[in-house]
Amino acid sequence: MFVESVVRWGLWSILLQVGLGVSAGGCPPRCVCRPEAREVICSGKYLNSVPEGFSNDARRLDLSRNRIKTVGRRQFSGLVQLQELNLSDNLISMIEVEAFLGLKNLRTLQIKNNRLKILPVGVFSGLSSLRFLDLSQNEILVFLDYTFKEMVNLQTLEAEENDLVFISQRAFFGLQNLQELCLDRSNLTSIPTEALSQLQSLTQLRMLRLIISTMPNNAFRRLQRLQSLVISNWPALDNLASNSLIGLNLTSLVISSCNLSAVPYVALRHLVYLHFLDLSYNPITVIQGNLLGDLLRLQELHLAGASLIKIEPGAFRGLSFFRMLNVTSNQLTTLEESAFHSVGNLQVLRLDGNPLACDCRLLWVVRRRFRLNFDGHQPTCSSPDAVRQREFRGFSEKELPRIFTCRPARIMDRRPQEARVEEGTTVLFSCKADGDPFPSITWISSHKNVISPTGRVRVLPNGTLEVRFAQVQDSGTYQCLAGNAAGNDSLTVGLYVKGVPQNRSIPLFMDVSWTEPSNPQAANSSAQMAKPFPFDVKTLIIATTMGFLSFLSSVAICFVFMFFWSQSKGQIKHTATIDFVPRSSMGGGGDGGEGGRFTMKLI
Repeated sequence: MFVESVVRWGLWSILLQVGLGVSAGGCPPRCVCRPEAREVICSGKYLNSVPEGFSNDARRLDLSRNRIKTVGRRQFSGLVQLQELNLSDNLISMIEVEAFLGLKNLRTLQIKNNRLKILPVGVFSGLSSLRFLDLSQNEILVFLDYTFKEMVNLQTLEAEENDLVFISQRAFFGLQNLQELCLDRSNLTSIPTEALSQLQSLTQLRMLRLIISTMPNNAFRRLQRLQSLVISNWPALDNLASNSLIGLNLTSLVISSCNLSAVPYVALRHLVYLHFLDLSYNPITVIQGNLLGDLLRLQELHLAGASLIKIEPGAFRGLSFFRMLNVTSNQLTTLEESAFHSVGNLQVLRLDGNPLACDCRLLWVVRRRFRLNFDGHQPTCSSPDAVRQREFRGFSEKELPRIFTCRPARIMDRRPQEARVEEGTTVLFSCKADGDPFPSITWISSHKNVISPTGRVRVLPNGTLEVRFAQVQDSGTYQCLAGNAAGNDSLTVGLYVKGVPQNRSIPLFMDVSWTEPSNPQAANSSAQMAKPFPFDVKTLIIATTMGFLSFLSSVAICFVFMFFWSQSKGQIKHTATIDFVPRSSMGGGGDGGEGGRFTMKLI
């Protein structure tokens, strides 16, 4: 009895499915039809071609994970109610023109992970209602002009992981409502600026894993509605042209995993609506002060996994809406409060993964350790040794004044420095300082300007001021400022340059260190160093020898030339007879004098 019941139940199930299928207009073999949802599921059935016998009122057709190789012309013309078609994960290498003609209500078309190499113009004819198209993971080499011209309502185009080498200028013509475009892992070597300019409704553009090395000016012109731009994994991209992002009104920008060695301040300055900026995984070493102020609405900055060693004071000055900073996994030893416009607005701070020195510069962070959101990653101390590997939340209030301390900057040698030299002399002024943290050295000129590390008057890496080939106008006082988070110290030095008279030559090189004004003889003797002779004896001997050899060579060439020239003239006389008439002894003329003749032998 039990066996008969099971058989009877199975027969009723089969009859019920068949009945439902027939009532819905038919169901192809090996497919599962769901009339209540108006779905036909033929996924993973090892089909070699598109089957027939679909219900005319089907709204969803899944043909994924089969072995279909070709989609013929008007293959689905009877499915006028179809809204979603999935042809992904097949072996499709050819789609004939007008293959989807008749699918006037289709909204979603997926042809992902097939073997398409080219899309003939007209292959998407009739898809005027399509909203989403996925062409990713194929072998498409080029997008031709007018490939998508009839897809006027398309909003999302996924084209990642193809072999694209070229996108024609009018390839995207007709995509007047496209909002999202993804170009990922292709062989494009330049940004398809002209093609992208057709997409004036585009709001999101993702371009990942490309081999493009430059971003030229006006790279994204006419994309005024673009809000989100993602550029990631371009290992050859090391620079952005100053106007590469001009015309954009972005709210989100990602340029990550590239080769930028500095924050592209000039290229970013136009993005006044930017809220989110991600420059992570670039070899950026410093965030400079007072250069991000044009990004008035910036709220988040991500610079994780970079090479940051310093965030300068005033780095985020002017950013009154700034609320999140992510600088995890860098080489920062500290982050000073002076870098921010207002730390009261800061909500999320990622400092983990940095070799943090727990001193007075980080006291402001530790005092806010229970209010700041560290996103589940507590910062830890790397130095001093007494608190190594301790998390910020583990410190008690009583410990803070004892541990998070600093020693003010102090200039070590405070002896007066003064140099009196002649014009053309090179002068060095020393400024060595000590403190914890190690102080920075800044030199101020006599004109109250900060002296840079480059130029004729410059600051050397060890803090020494160098004045090369001193001029009279360089005379004056210079101030050395040594400072750290705990305090500053200063030292003033003097330089007096005497002009050289017009009839005297200016020495080529002369290094003069500072001298104490209490010993004027030492200063004068240093200033009167011997002028180096411009050439040594060895150089003169070589030059003379080379000149003599050149002269002998020229003479020899002349004699050889004359010899061959005379040989080419045939028989030549070797004697010459000359007639002459001597002048009168009175100098009145030649009359009355007897003429003469003599013969001369030519050698």
